[in-house]
Amino acid sequence: MSDARYPFTAVVGMADLRLGLLLNAVSPAVGGVLVRGEKGTAKSTMVRALAGLLPSIGTVADCRFACDPAAPDPQCPDGAHGGAAGLERPAHLVELPVGVSEDRIVGSLDLERALAEGVKAYEPGLLARAHRGVLYIDEVNLLQDHLVDLLLDAAAMGRSYVEREGVSVRHAARFLLVGTMNPEEGELRPQLLDRFGLTVEIAATRDPQERAEVVRRRLAYDADPAGFAERFAEEERALAERITAARELLPKVELTDTALRQITAVCAAFEVDGLRADIVMARTAVALAAWAGRTEVLEEDVRKAAQLALPHRRRRNPFDAPGLDEEQLDRTLEEHAGAEEDGPDDTDPDTDPDGGGPQDGGPDDPGGAPAPADGPDASAASDPARDASQTPEQTPEQAPPPPRPAPGAGREKAPVASADPYRTRLFRVPGTGRGAMGRRSAAETDGGHTVRARRPQGRLARLHLTATLQAAAPHQAARGRSGRALVLAKDDLREQVRRGRESNLVLFVVDASGSMAARQRMGAVKGAVLSLLMDAYQRRDKIGMITFRGTGAELALPPTSSVEVGAARLEQLPTGGRTPLAAGLLRAHEVLRVERMRDPDRRPLLVVVTDGRATGGRDALAQAERAAGLLAGQGVASVVLDCESGHVRLGLARTLAARLGGPAVTLDELRAEGVAALVRDHRSVSTQRKAA
Repeated sequence: MSDARYPFTAVVGMADLRLGLLLNAVSPAVGGVLVRGEKGTAKSTMVRALAGLLPSIGTVADCRFACDPAAPDPQCPDGAHGGAAGLERPAHLVELPVGVSEDRIVGSLDLERALAEGVKAYEPGLLARAHRGVLYIDEVNLLQDHLVDLLLDAAAMGRSYVEREGVSVRHAARFLLVGTMNPEEGELRPQLLDRFGLTVEIAATRDPQERAEVVRRRLAYDADPAGFAERFAEEERALAERITAARELLPKVELTDTALRQITAVCAAFEVDGLRADIVMARTAVALAAWAGRTEVLEEDVRKAAQLALPHRRRRNPFDAPGLDEEQLDRTLEEHAGAEEDGPDDTDPDTDPDGGGPQDGGPDDPGGAPAPADGPDASAASDPARDASQTPEQTPEQAPPPPRPAPGAGREKAPVASADPYRTRLFRVPGTGRGAMGRRSAAETDGGHTVRARRPQGRLARLHLTATLQAAAPHQAARGRSGRALVLAKDDLREQVRRGRESNLVLFVVDASGSMAARQRMGAVKGAVLSLLMDAYQRRDKIGMITFRGTGAELALPPTSSVEVGAARLEQLPTGGRTPLAAGLLRAHEVLRVERMRDPDRRPLLVVVTDGRATGGRDALAQAERAAGLLAGQGVASVVLDCESGHVRLGLARTLAARLGGPAVTLDELRAEGVAALVRDHRSVSTQRKAA
């Protein structure tokens, strides 16, 4: 069967994705593309097709690190290349699988030569192969954090540093980074997200005719790949020639002061962090001009550059939806479209008769704005810091007393908005687990740091080379070693024991009963849970949510990696009714039992959010204590978020925590410990800077 790739020009629609990839082909300095979209939208097909359009590169013959003959890397591990012969070859498209190992990415000791010849030789990894080409990561949001760290370092410095197993190597690693992801499976770590120059949101077309054309072309390609590719060969050649022409034009494109001022104004208006967005927008706008065959950046280039470079940088937390306010973008561009910036205004509005001071539109001027009246409404109008949610009718002086609930009220209250999230205390599952890589609890993981060596326990998974050689060395004379090759026995083999962090299943059990329904109180509770959800997102946990109220408990959110869905369910959480605490705990027990069967290595952390009250029968509290004992008996790590308020407190939440065998933390303690952690981090950074 032919290995002809699917043509780039044969993909139907996807204009933004097509443009984002082509701009990076024109100017790799743009920084790559992150493609976000639902499954089955030709994300991977287009990325792989792009590689066939890239101009070929000149490399030093026999150099494993793709050194340019015109400017070879002086630190190339393959030695100096002065005057070396060059050859032309296609740029590599290197695919990085989600389950790839650290050794495969950065390279490692060449085991074959080490064992056969007794020499330390470096075997290049995927970063070396991707140099001057494309590094493609499918499902990049599922990549393990320690691998993300390696990519961040290489993307930031353009070099890969390898210090492992007695090997010390540095080599160039500049590549076009392209990642694809399905947002339903979880978001991307913010540090890596910012490393992508552009981002594109795609979705399958809803036009029946376009969908039919997509299916028609795919079936034709599957039936005859070579023949299908030949149908688009001329279009592919024309597109490749246009990329080459745009690359040649790129150094001649002028970024005018007006365009640069628009770029910086847009970045400031959207409050993006740092200056990387400004730089990426400038490079993208220049690439757009070159792609259009122009030598000057226009406002339309700046607008399109903003639409591609800013959506993923303006998010403040994982619950913000990506995107730009188009009206704000147009308004900012229009305000800074002049050839010259307006100079400083030397007039004083308080003294200039033509200004906006007291002489014009003041309180005594009948043509001016009316002065605010005295009374409670005046303070509301003049205090911009006032809570916008507090209307004049809700001021303490005027607010009517809340209506008294009817006896036995189980009435559902309207959902209450959550307070702003904040940094919280870190809760960990005690002991050492073996779950998926994450950032919460201690674990023995495949991708952590090597802490020691041991004899294999079953099948050898990760050879510890140094320990193996040390174990074999004392026996070489007895084994009749000849030459430099070592003689190994099975008993010499040692495997690595790696320690890192795992992700956990954080299961929230939230009390939504009437005793929790006070508006101000419930807003604070939701803010605390939202903060814990954000913490779970940052630590790569799965989350689930159970709510209990009225007569039973409901699984509001089955365990998932999408904390955005959890935040949305939390905002719509209704409250009211009795407090079936036992039902909530028993439902948690059942959910954890099912999840343990699905993923036995993922350890749970139970977060119970309640004031500890239990109603619905004379023995409701005793039933809740028995349910808590059942969870504790199975070793489930638990935390109780004590939501009890008021001067008189019964301490029921702390009693529940004791039954569960975990700590009880109040809302104030949760917030205070988060602030204390921030202060400690700041002091630690300051100390490190002074020491440096």
